[in-house]
Amino acid sequence: MTVYAADKLIAQARVLAAEYRRTMGKPLPGISSEIAEHDAVKLLGLEADTDRETGFDATDPARGDKRILIKSRTIFDESKSGQRIGQMKLDKDWDSVLLVLMDEEYEPYEIYEAEREDILEFVNESSSSRAKRGAMSVARFKIIGRLAWTRENGLEPEVWDNQSD
Repeated sequence: MTVYAADKLIAQARVLAAEYRRTMGKPLPGISSEIAEHDAVKLLGLEADTDRETGFDATDPARGDKRILIKSRTIFDESKSGQRIGQMKLDKDWDSVLLVLMDEEYEPYEIYEAEREDILEFVNESSSSRAKRGAMSVARFKIIGRLAWTRENGLEPEVWDNQSD
């Protein structure tokens, strides 16, 4: 039995990550992906996958156990263009990708979802070597994907209809 609840640990991790960046001038490695996974699971009603070998991070039981890869990007300066997300492992078995966008306090403000087929279509049509390796910009992901959640409105019902039961 653990002493701390996951929500409390994530809240403390947000504070620590933000303070670390302000003090050290660089982000704390790996923390944004952990926070993003927790937030996506909680906000979208997913089930976390604890087996790191599967190639996906969560499943959506309301959509036939859809296998979801979760990526994150913390945007510290909105005016800077060219923000990139980490590589997606194209050889792994996942059905869609969620991109959790967080502010400088590591709080989520938007979540986008892109289907595997749409990502593969972009990769196959692209001449970019980065795209061929499964990497892309935040702007491109937004174009390919669709908005699933916002801080202001919560779930976007026409896109994410797993709450209707």
